[in-house]
Amino acid sequence: MSTAVATTTAARAAKAAATARTTPRVGPVPVLWLTLLATPLAAGANAPVLILPDMARSLGVSASTATWLVASYAWAMAVGTPLLAGLLRRRGLRAALHLAGALLVGGTLLVAASPWLPLTLAGRATQAAGGAGLAAVAMSLAGSARRMGVISAGFGILGASGPLLGAQLSQAVSWRLSLSISVIAVLAVPMVSRYATAPAATPTTPATPTTPQDRFDARGAALLTALATALVLLPHAPAAALGSSALAATLLALHVRRRPDGFVPAALIRRPLFLGSALLALTLSGSYFTLLFSVPRLLAERAGWDAATAGTGQLVALLTGSALSWLLAAASTRMSRAAVRAVLIGVGASAAAIAVFASWGPLLLVATLGGTFAATGSNAVLSMHAASSAPDAQRPTAIGLFALCYQLGGAFGPAIATALVLGA
Repeated sequence: MSTAVATTTAARAAKAAATARTTPRVGPVPVLWLTLLATPLAAGANAPVLILPDMARSLGVSASTATWLVASYAWAMAVGTPLLAGLLRRRGLRAALHLAGALLVGGTLLVAASPWLPLTLAGRATQAAGGAGLAAVAMSLAGSARRMGVISAGFGILGASGPLLGAQLSQAVSWRLSLSISVIAVLAVPMVSRYATAPAATPTTPATPTTPQDRFDARGAALLTALATALVLLPHAPAAALGSSALAATLLALHVRRRPDGFVPAALIRRPLFLGSALLALTLSGSYFTLLFSVPRLLAERAGWDAATAGTGQLVALLTGSALSWLLAAASTRMSRAAVRAVLIGVGASAAAIAVFASWGPLLLVATLGGTFAATGSNAVLSMHAASSAPDAQRPTAIGLFALCYQLGGAFGPAIATALVLGA
């Protein structure tokens, strides 16, 4: 009898253990898993900063042409974030995680194996879209400015490490390995998939047949993609991109009027809080990425620093700025929105002014620190402001559109730096 009881108890324990391994865990996802899910994207984006000349020589192209490997990554991040956030909203967490992870792995394999620039560009874009999808999931599950501050600080820290890590990997193995850093984010996918049961990430099963208003707004998504693409091309081909941007914006505005609850919700983009947060983040992000690519060259030309010294100094400045941005995110709950924006604008404007006029090396690093603080802080705090302006059902969409604006700054920055400094 006791043997039967023991056997039954053991069987129940085994069944419970198996259920625990396969059943999603209820509660907030630990922020460290969210950070691992989101932040390798930043290292992948910044890895080419110090190795652009090596990449250009290897591919047999000019330095300005090699910047397309940066621009394509930024473009795919900008476009992929709202698209994958839309998938998250409609299909749920697991669908978004699995598709984003597959894109990241597939794009990384393509970058590693491709011998031609066009195929390498396609691989960079694919891995960036996947990484952006994982970041959109992490941001949607953050839930508070403090937790978002940890993720954003992680963006800054890995973004800070990206240039030096990319240079070291390129020197030791290959620049292709440097462009594959972001793939480590897939390590967090299984754990986040087990933990997350957030309402925003769980689609509602309709009780009635799908109506036209419930169907995926493919036209709205296509028009938004066209607009983002034209904007990314603006620094490279101003005349053509300006006309394309105007046309895409007009068509998108008309579509939003016809379908106000579609891929780009009319109620969301009419809210001053959302628009102000997104546009300010775009500006500060653009300034940051311009500084990120310009300051190493300025340190060499104005202060006579070699590449190793410049890279180390920039790393320290980026890490410090990222850490300070987390303090801002933690304190933002006790500050008014106006005060937070005043801090971000003041620091961001001061950083840009210092970079324009300074010739002393440490002062140029202060500009980098300020730009990092303003951009990373805006990503942490203003993303929560943008999300709070939307109903719960539209929060993934709000975060996706906000992130699109932030990532557009990442597309503008390298092109601006090339026009003003790198191409000089």
